[in-house]
Amino acid sequence: MNNAPSTKTPDYGDDESAMQTYLAAGEKKALSLPNRGPVRYDETAKIHPDILNAYSRFGFYVFEGVLGAAELADLEKDVQDILQRLPSEKGSPVNAAGEPALAHESKAQCLFWSKPLGDPFGGTAFGKGRHPVKMIEPTPGPEAPKEIVYLILGSLQFSDACLRTYAHPDLLAVAAAVNGTDFVPYTDALFLKAPGLGASVAWHQDGITHWDSDNWDQGSHGFNFMGQLYGCTPANGVWVVPGSHKTGRIDIKAKVREAGSERLPDAVPMVCKPGDVVISNRQLLHSSFANTSADWRVTINMGFHRRSSVLGVQGGGILGKNVVYDEKHIAKRSRTIGYAIDARRQRFPEETPFRYEPFSAEPTRYQWNSNARSDLIDYNLLDIGV
Repeated sequence: MNNAPSTKTPDYGDDESAMQTYLAAGEKKALSLPNRGPVRYDETAKIHPDILNAYSRFGFYVFEGVLGAAELADLEKDVQDILQRLPSEKGSPVNAAGEPALAHESKAQCLFWSKPLGDPFGGTAFGKGRHPVKMIEPTPGPEAPKEIVYLILGSLQFSDACLRTYAHPDLLAVAAAVNGTDFVPYTDALFLKAPGLGASVAWHQDGITHWDSDNWDQGSHGFNFMGQLYGCTPANGVWVVPGSHKTGRIDIKAKVREAGSERLPDAVPMVCKPGDVVISNRQLLHSSFANTSADWRVTINMGFHRRSSVLGVQGGGILGKNVVYDEKHIAKRSRTIGYAIDARRQRFPEETPFRYEPFSAEPTRYQWNSNARSDLIDYNLLDIGV
């Protein structure tokens, strides 16, 4: 990846020594946890209970080596294309070459911008104020652009490779094991953390709707898969507080105040190699620091819910339409799963495609072709956010 300006890598200034100590200690703690390994099945062809138990205990699990070399090459090619198609600046309808920019005609908001090394959400009202504490914002190099794209929503319409990864049979088997065989989509995204530029995401817990529900539990707000194109490190990856998905709403301001900084002592980073995929509970307390390192992170995010958590439920009002999610809405948004399964079948015919139970009566209804590609335009207007 060579799209970042060639500059001297910035650092955390007076906090640099403390930050480097924190990153090293966090990596050591993360790698000591028993929550990583390949996707494994038991003798009944179900996801191995050891994996599900570890995910339940810690709130995340690192699946190693899920994405092979061919799939990673496809993803890298598409990501490079997406980077070239980004607007030349915020609000521009064209890219740097004067060509129509990515998402310039999208009805849904797809591109999120930040100043380099900034924290666009911390201390703001975004997401109903769930990012209450601002992260440290290091000073970028003098050649840094004014703003960068750090998050792309609706990514499946912009990348065939991302669409195919969305239907990886091992990942969808995990989704069925965690959320039930009638699981439903949440949202999909690309996170871009360029070296010396990538924005931070302030400490927060995802989920809006179910915190005060009598039926609330550790799975009420779903999970995200996080596929890693280049891997991730303590410096550019997501940090989490293990087990915090089971404790309910956390007073984040008090926790940061007690720690004396945003370097929470009980947090650990997600440490991954290229092709690893993390499953992360959305209720985990999590964040990521501004990427002052020399390494790229490109994360393919794919979120899923329990059907029971969204059917007949009013949307959270952040992503997609603020409506009550009925069967018709859920079925229409779920077409991405059907298209993705067929797209993956065409690219990887040697695999056994995942069988998605809600479409089992019409297994060939969703076929990936030019008409399907058109049907995916602005699909994320129907994102299911609770």
